[in-house]
Amino acid sequence: MTKTSLDLVASTVTSQLGILHLKRYWAKKMAIRQGQLASNAFEEETHLDSALLNALGLGLEPTIQYLFQVSPSFPDFEAWIQLVTGGLVNRDKIDTFNARLLGTTLAESSDPATEPTLSGADLLHWDTHGYVIIKEAISRQDCEETIGLICDFLGIDRYDPQTWYTPHTARQGIMVQLFTHALLTKNRESPRIRAAYEQLWGRRDLWVSHDRVGFNPPQTDSWPFPGPHLHWDVRLDRPVSFGLQGLLYLSDTQVNQGAFTLVPGFQHQLTHWLAQLPPRADPQTQDLGALGAIPLAGAAGDFILWHHALPHGSSPNLAAAPRFVQYINYAP
Repeated sequence: MTKTSLDLVASTVTSQLGILHLKRYWAKKMAIRQGQLASNAFEEETHLDSALLNALGLGLEPTIQYLFQVSPSFPDFEAWIQLVTGGLVNRDKIDTFNARLLGTTLAESSDPATEPTLSGADLLHWDTHGYVIIKEAISRQDCEETIGLICDFLGIDRYDPQTWYTPHTARQGIMVQLFTHALLTKNRESPRIRAAYEQLWGRRDLWVSHDRVGFNPPQTDSWPFPGPHLHWDVRLDRPVSFGLQGLLYLSDTQVNQGAFTLVPGFQHQLTHWLAQLPPRADPQTQDLGALGAIPLAGAAGDFILWHHALPHGSSPNLAAAPRFVQYINYAP
């Protein structure tokens, strides 16, 4: 028998960590694992689930892997959260999450609002092309330290090509499953990055994602570029909802150095393009490169922010040095 919402603990039940919805989230995943609940059940809670993980400082992928591989008891799940976060669960974020779930409000900070990041010219570029590059969003020193963190984590030498292709359990293509560290948190919480998201969303109640980092070494005969090629990370139900994505260049990146690639302006064309496809055609398998994709060069510390309706991806690294990035996003 498929479980219903009446069978699951309510979102308003507080966990030992003092956060709402956590026990319900755990119960849903356990029910799915046991075949008692469809994997797409409670889709209306997707954003709430994401906000929960972001408030706790957890990455989606490692959390799902832990729940489905280990099938922990709820106390074990809470203990794992504290282990992963180093016991540094952010009380302010939990209080904010709880208040928003209950529909109450907390006292607003008396600090003056952050200066807008995007200029009038930036906003015009955004409206036309669907992306914008924020120069020097974080310092070059912070970029260098973050690269050092990634290299230490992978056990590689940034300047020794012989070490770049050594297998590591945290490497998935060019993605690196590194989510939690003070340096990554500092980059995510850059005031200039947050302010840009607030400008484009037109609201301040945003949660920062706890996403991973990327390492794209030069391709070789034995290590061809694995992708991701041009794609979308959003469901293409029409009309496609508004949403943003972002990527931080940690190293100077030339156009041939595995540069981030997108199709500018396609947010204005997507609905018409989808309507022209043959019935039952998969948009993700079309020749998206033919739509006019361009690679974007950038300096260490530059942040690329784009509309999620744009086809986007990485590109083969044909240069001599690796590309290092961190994925960062904010959403209500």
